[in-house]
Amino acid sequence: MVKARQDERLSRAFKALSNPTRLRIYQQVKNKPADELTDTGCKLVDFINSLKVGAPTVSHHIKELVNAGLIRVERQGKFMTCYLEEEMREELRRFLE
Repeated sequence: MVKARQDERLSRAFKALSNPTRLRIYQQVKNKPADELTDTGCKLVDFINSLKVGAPTVSHHIKELVNAGLIRVERQGKFMTCYLEEEMREELRRFLE
């Protein structure tokens, strides 16, 4: 049963990452230096500016990454900040080794 649950989690993650825009968002969050990530994370506006897509589109892609367990989002005032889900990152790394 545990293996089936892990397979389902990995399947959702890979499905989310199969979209080029979501992959770029995930890479931006993943590549953010650890000290910056702790202090600031990646703001929604960062993705809008770097990907040149509208806020509703970015919000949709962020939601898909959250649902797949790849990132988490925290609201800080009027800003939404994205953080990497390290547990899922490790799970993906172990799978790909």
